[in-house]
Amino acid sequence: MQKIESKKKRILVPVILSGGSGTRLWPMSRQYYPKQFIPLLGEESLFQATLQRLQGLENLVSPIVVSNQEYRFMAAEQLRQIGIEDGSILLEPMARNTAPAIAAAALDVVDRFEDGVMLVLPADHMIRDVAAFHSTVVDGLEAAEQGCLVTFGTVPNRPETGYGYICQGENAGLEQMTQAVFKVARFVEKPDLSQAEDYLASGDYLWNSGMFMFKASHYLRELQAQAPQIYEACTEAYQKRYSDLHFVRLDSASFKKSPSDSIDYAVMERTGDAVVIPLQAGWSDVGSWNSLWQSEPHDQMDNIAVGDVVSDDCDRCYINANHRLVAAIGLKDTIVVETADAVLVTSRERAQDVRLMVDRLKSKGRAEARFHRKVYRPWGTYEEIDIATRFRVKRITVNPGHTLSLQMHHHRAEHWIVVKGTAQVTRGEEILLLSENESTYIPIGTRHRMENPGKIPLELIEVQSGSYLGEDDIVRFEDKYGR
Repeated sequence: MQKIESKKKRILVPVILSGGSGTRLWPMSRQYYPKQFIPLLGEESLFQATLQRLQGLENLVSPIVVSNQEYRFMAAEQLRQIGIEDGSILLEPMARNTAPAIAAAALDVVDRFEDGVMLVLPADHMIRDVAAFHSTVVDGLEAAEQGCLVTFGTVPNRPETGYGYICQGENAGLEQMTQAVFKVARFVEKPDLSQAEDYLASGDYLWNSGMFMFKASHYLRELQAQAPQIYEACTEAYQKRYSDLHFVRLDSASFKKSPSDSIDYAVMERTGDAVVIPLQAGWSDVGSWNSLWQSEPHDQMDNIAVGDVVSDDCDRCYINANHRLVAAIGLKDTIVVETADAVLVTSRERAQDVRLMVDRLKSKGRAEARFHRKVYRPWGTYEEIDIATRFRVKRITVNPGHTLSLQMHHHRAEHWIVVKGTAQVTRGEEILLLSENESTYIPIGTRHRMENPGKIPLELIEVQSGSYLGEDDIVRFEDKYGR
């Protein structure tokens, strides 16, 4: 990342929380390809946009990304795509909410930088006014250096029931600030509509943005005082950490002992050092399709249409066509989202309930709750084209220089046809080099591996045949990705 020098050296460490699954944005966001890694608002993903908007802040060091096992390669690849080669990726063994995640990052900051001010950001938010965001962050930095634990509260412009709120107290009386900073009176859970209207009318309540700023050492001291079990478990997990490729894994047994709690409850509500800075920067947590509709520019009928959409007599709708034409007639306040294997239709009023539908799909064992037809792997992607009782067809893309594991299958044979690039194939004791329009056959029980030795992506069609075609029919002998 670009660093802008100033006379006063102040290390600013971005901490990006990227472990959420974003179920309310199904069917685009799914368990194994969640919303933070999807380009919902442009060519970049929300994760990448979160990092890119930090450009221009003073004394910025490379980010610490807190993620998990399933998302580690997506996070690493998306960092690489935007030119961040030296970011630290901490992997949580299991979800324990934000207080432990931030504790692990704080321990990393103290270990690598002696100390520094952490700017903690969820990976899946949108901010339209980057200049206003930077100005507020500068105030947050000053407040953190004056001994505050800072949270940012978005100034509300509507009675929103999908967000938590922060009630601001008296002026904190800090010096050298460009705007007022308030003590935190209390945090409030998501209200009903009547309460939200009262909060908006009072002027004392801000949306809880989930963004924080403080010295790493200060947060750890407060965590030790307010939530010692979390502090002790995270400290032990960090001390027993180990490296795995480009990742740092926290010790599982130690981290598991930590209570699951948010930073709001574990620290910010209990400390006497919490302050809130109002933020007016076009913020949205992009938490549901309705919040996306509220945040994006509308056409003259208050609609948002993404992709190949033809509509007539539709008002206040969000329609997203990913793979084919979507034609809509006479819809009002409706959300339609089309993907390769699923279509969501709901009223905007019920947009928060999409997560309930995801739970229902999971209870039925539906793969659509977890996977897209295109599945991301550390070596590239595969996309299912067709499946029947005894055959399955996939389109596979292997990135340059990458290789699949050395493996075999008990129940299926495979036929590979190269359509682009060059494949180096291990088949039993043979090593084959296949070019475009060449193919090979892998019998049941044969050890095999595919590599891309070239400079361009390798694309091929895989035809599986056999009595069982599940992804769990894989016996791995060697795997550079540690699976």
